Amino acid sequence: MAVYDLEEQEQLDELKTWWKQYGNLVTGVVVVAAIGVVGWQGWNWWQGDQGAQAAAVYAVVERAAGEHDAKKAREATSELIDKFSGTAYAGMAVLVSARLYVEAGDLKTAKLHLGWVVDHPRDDETRDLARLRLAAVLLEEKAYDEALKQLANEPAGPFMPRYTELKGDILVAQGKQDEARTAYQQALSKLDETQKSAGADQSRSQYRDLVQVKLEAIGSPRP
Repeated sequence: MAVYDLEEQEQLDELKTWWKQYGNLVTGVVVVAAIGVVGWQGWNWWQGDQGAQAAAVYAVVERAAGEHDAKKAREATSELIDKFSGTAYAGMAVLVSARLYVEAGDLKTAKLHLGWVVDHPRDDETRDLARLRLAAVLLEEKAYDEALKQLANEPAGPFMPRYTELKGDILVAQGKQDEARTAYQQALSKLDETQKSAGADQSRSQYRDLVQVKLEAIGSPRP
């Protein structure tokens, strides 16, 4: 038994020596890890709380838009930009407000709103939609080159037919019939690909008919 007691004492002495050398480091690592876990949980809670508050404000924007209350929609959108710009709801609200400005004929303010979404994208789809709408506003203003610049970057798949269709509209307005024809043909091709992968529905079919009408309105290529 004495031998075992001696071995245990030696082990204890070694442990004390090791702890004297590395104890502070171990304690620090444990504390940092604990802080990290608490911080991560706190961050997740904060993100969830921010999202819930932003969703509530966005609901106000949607309701105001449905009631054509531009003032209320504008105020709620400003609150989202100021307090919750890091959430997806901010970009969505700005898109709604921009639509209201377009309907009111205030294209200048609509452009500013859409430009903000392009410059502060929360996700690719929101940015692509903002570019599409901004190009449509620029087409309305006859700023054709600027409109085409917005469509120069390839969008996410679902937006490709609309990008190429709008490009065709701009080219028609510029008198570039042959280039416009190519754009409409590309739009129809992309629509056909989408229908094969997602299945045809009435809205897609009607949209395809619209693009087809635009293509036929240009006429056949000149010999």
